[in-house]
Amino acid sequence: MALLRKKSQSDSDRGKTEGRKFIDLNNFRFPEEKQGVTTTLKVAEIYRFEDVRRITDHVYGGNIVLLDCSNVSNDEILMRRVIEEVKAIGRDVNGDVAGLGKNLIAITPKGIVIDRTRIRGSY
Repeated sequence: MALLRKKSQSDSDRGKTEGRKFIDLNNFRFPEEKQGVTTTLKVAEIYRFEDVRRITDHVYGGNIVLLDCSNVSNDEILMRRVIEEVKAIGRDVNGDVAGLGKNLIAITPKGIVIDRTRIRGSY
């Protein structure tokens, strides 16, 4: 069948890919990449209530924290305590707190708002 016929490379095309040099982007840094970066996204996991205190420094420092509560989500009382503490942290820094699903909580510092509307794709 003519439609399923494979394209064959000519001898001159084969030599072009052998001499090509690829750049490892993990080693490549842009000069302006670190300039002006004041807010970073930190991902934290908690295993017990005391772990919530460890994330407060990051939020007070102006970073966004995505808190994974999946390890404590089975204990309803502990989850309530964690949520109340996270809300208090959000109030202290005049930031925003939002639940993302059942096990994730986003905490932002002052000046960064979490938009609650979802962006949905068309199916």
